Amino acid sequence: MEERKIRVAITHGDTNGVGYEVILKVFADPTMLELCTPIIYGSPKAAAYHRKALELETNFSIINSAEEARDGRVNLLTCFDDEVKIEFGQASQEAGQAALKALDRAMTDYRSGLYDVLVTAPINKATIQSPEFQFPGHTEYIETSVGEGNKALMILMDENLRVALVTTHLPIKEVAQAINKEVIVEKATIFHQSLKRDFRISNPRIAVLALNPHAGDDGVLGSEEKTIIKPAIEELSEKGIQAFGPYPADGFFGSSTYNHFDGVLAMYHDQGLAPFKTLALSNGVNFTAGLPIIRTSPDHGTAFDIAGQGKADENSMRQAIYTAIDVFRNRQNYDEPLKNPLPRLFHEKREDGEKVRFAVFKSNKKTEAES
Repeated sequence: MEERKIRVAITHGDTNGVGYEVILKVFADPTMLELCTPIIYGSPKAAAYHRKALELETNFSIINSAEEARDGRVNLLTCFDDEVKIEFGQASQEAGQAALKALDRAMTDYRSGLYDVLVTAPINKATIQSPEFQFPGHTEYIETSVGEGNKALMILMDENLRVALVTTHLPIKEVAQAINKEVIVEKATIFHQSLKRDFRISNPRIAVLALNPHAGDDGVLGSEEKTIIKPAIEELSEKGIQAFGPYPADGFFGSSTYNHFDGVLAMYHDQGLAPFKTLALSNGVNFTAGLPIIRTSPDHGTAFDIAGQGKADENSMRQAIYTAIDVFRNRQNYDEPLKNPLPRLFHEKREDGEKVRFAVFKSNKKTEAES
């Protein structure tokens, strides 16, 4: 029996950016439909406008609910009936609200189990703001909407490097006060579990970056390494998590030390993402770890400067889809042996008049036994 194709929900993002361009370019390759069943959450009119303006030939089938999606075709789900004005490269509230409507519909459908993984095209973080969306970005919104109380972790990754962030969308002046031992331990623990479950690395090694230049130079340039980061690394080691550091970020990336680790935990956004995007080029993917939902996105933004010109590179979107599918399969394989654990039965064994408990594992029902 043929295995059901993985259903990939894709939100269209800001309609004045490159979202539709990279989505339509990816699915111009018919072999993508052999890998998954895409459901684009957006607007048929907006999609048709982009397709015509960019002279793309990707066909799509219009559907009104995710239940109507069919394998072997590009399914475009109508998320709103209103016509949205397309102004390539322009920030507008109309485009921001179009992005939110698609995202909100995708959250509703996820709760109903109508797709397997989510890929989000870029949004404009300013124009999407509304009474319904008061978040710094996708990650925080998705955590609140469908996180089920779990904490999200932003990971930027390609095939060679995975960078996770302790703090994400914070002004630089607020970073130091947001970092403490507890949050580092929390984020590193989520990172460790994601590396095991989502990427099937049995015993991951995590490098932890310093906050200050030169890792504080023994307190001359800052004390956070001594008072916060090193104690956090020690606590992680006590929990059986292989964490090392703190490493000065400049030397760490400059000397390619990251090649010796399975993941890198950076203290703040640009510390980790500036070197990552330099190294990853067009292959980078933003993965949201720690949540029940599997969500990825391209590692670029709306690219207003080239929107509508046909210049956008679709490879990051393609890699985001590949990553979401890989994580879905990895989670299935990781979770399968844990579905029906063997029950632990405690028996008592008499030795010299004393009762000694010992555990055995049996696949049948619990029975009383004593030897």
